[in-house]
Amino acid sequence: MSKKILYIEDNEQNLYLVTFLLEKHGYTVCSATDGQEGIDKAALEKPDLILLDIQLPRMDGHAVARNLRNNADLSATPIVAVTSYAMAGDREKALAAGCNGYIEKPINPDTFIQQVEQHLP
Repeated sequence: MSKKILYIEDNEQNLYLVTFLLEKHGYTVCSATDGQEGIDKAALEKPDLILLDIQLPRMDGHAVARNLRNNADLSATPIVAVTSYAMAGDREKALAAGCNGYIEKPINPDTFIQQVEQHLP
């Protein structure tokens, strides 16, 4: 059975590229385009991994990560921030909010799958 990955991302081009790469490597991808939709979809889908943009409409990725960590059914699900926030301290903020990992955008298609697979159970 293929692993299910939820990608919470509001940018269509990023969503397309990441979905394409993941599906090409055999993963099932579901997506959400804002923070609240991502929280709802995570509760419904119970993904094996959540990829989370930080800059989202309605609710930023830090709030989404904290919310997911407070859900007993999702508290152990790995969350990886995939973000263009790459200033000093941004990685630490994402990890403090509950993310297990951090991948900077723009992603490198040659190494992205390997980076993602480091966080899959």
